[in-house]
Amino acid sequence: MLRQLQEWGSHAVDIYDFLLAGADPRIQKYPLMQNPIAMSAILLGYLFFVMYLGPRMMANRKPFQLKEAMIVYNFSLVALSILIVYEFLMSGWTSTYTWRCDPVDTSDSPEALRMVRVAWLFWFSKIIELMDTLFFVLRKKDGQVTFLHIFHHSFMPWTWWWGIVYAPGGMGSFHAMVNSSVHIIMYFYYGLAAAGPRFQKFLWWKKYMTAIQLTQFVLVSFHATQYYFMDSCDYQFPMILHLIWMYGTFFFVLFSNFWIQAYVKGKRLPKQDVKQSMNGTAVHANGKQENGINGSNRQENGSSHKMKKA
Repeated sequence: MLRQLQEWGSHAVDIYDFLLAGADPRIQKYPLMQNPIAMSAILLGYLFFVMYLGPRMMANRKPFQLKEAMIVYNFSLVALSILIVYEFLMSGWTSTYTWRCDPVDTSDSPEALRMVRVAWLFWFSKIIELMDTLFFVLRKKDGQVTFLHIFHHSFMPWTWWWGIVYAPGGMGSFHAMVNSSVHIIMYFYYGLAAAGPRFQKFLWWKKYMTAIQLTQFVLVSFHATQYYFMDSCDYQFPMILHLIWMYGTFFFVLFSNFWIQAYVKGKRLPKQDVKQSMNGTAVHANGKQENGINGSNRQENGSSHKMKKA
């Protein structure tokens, strides 16, 4: 038995070494890129806190009031997302990329190194966004800590770590650029919502947020689907495209179900609010009313409106 365990351990080490041997050497100088241990530890710590430690810590405490922190946090992510989109565009998407079959530029040219840098920055932004869930836990918004939310926030940074370790750039980066574009809109919405009721009149476009997120998944999956219909494509890591296609399709299904449940069936409303919402109004937590959207009352980072993020 001991010998078998030693053999399995040896095989596991060989597989680990084999996986890291294929890493792009240009990404190695960036923080947390030398191996997946630190990144995995961060995500495991995140899961432990949001699923166990945080709820237990807050069980007998009043919710924290984090309005100012959330305003700064959300608008900081707006600025970061704008920077990421700009860098992706300047690193190839508005110059050398065809928007079809675009291989990873493995050279040390300024543009290629710029793409490596923004690929890492996008990944690191996913680590920053783990704060979304921490805000929910500390404010005791337990209804927002759903399977979809936790799965997205933990799965995406883990898979993207491997993505940029092997392929920092190329057609696989389209997914990151689109996602960051959507996050500009999303975090701007959350920032305004966190600022308080006086800004509610500027949030008339909230009903389009889930539609924008669904459009994101369609674009990402459609772009990846091109690969399967090309006579030839020299993109070096087709496995990444397979994962992106599955990711986009999977989340399109999950978010479509959310759309149906929240906006068509209105099942995510508190029972006492269903009647008001169906009549075109939804009751705020502070007692004020605003226009209802297809019988839904959405709540998210600093907002009193339920909404999913991606």
